[in-house]
This record gives sequence, structure tokens and C-alpha cells, in this order.
Amino acid sequence: MRYKVVLQESDEGFSVSCPGLPGCWSQGESELEAIENIKDAIQEYLAAITDSLDGAEVREVEVSV
Repeated sequence: MRYKVVLQESDEGFSVSCPGLPGCWSQGESELEAIENIKDAIQEYLAAITDSLDGAEVREVEVSV
């Protein structure tokens, strides 16, 4: 899957967030490190969501953009 991320340079390096996943963010000393870290953060975020839905009746929908 592809997710849009927002990268911002800071005094400590780079921060990066995923607007489509509220609260999902990371950082890195370089742009490349920040991008790699947000990939891990997105995977962990999605795993936590999946775990929280355990036992719930879930449906998936497809949306064209």
C-alpha cells in the first residue's frame, strides 16, 4: 500500500507524519532515515489497529481517488 507522508526539517533532523493515519509519526537524522522509520511506524500502527479489531465484525470497502 502507498501512504502520503509529510516530511519536515527540524533542528534535530527530520520529522515525518502520515496524515491518513492520525498520530502516526516518526523522525530521523536524515530524510532517508526518517522515511525508513515512518515505514516501520506505519506497519506498527496498522498492526495495532488490526489487534484492536480482534473479534469485531469488520468489512472492507474500496474507494477510487
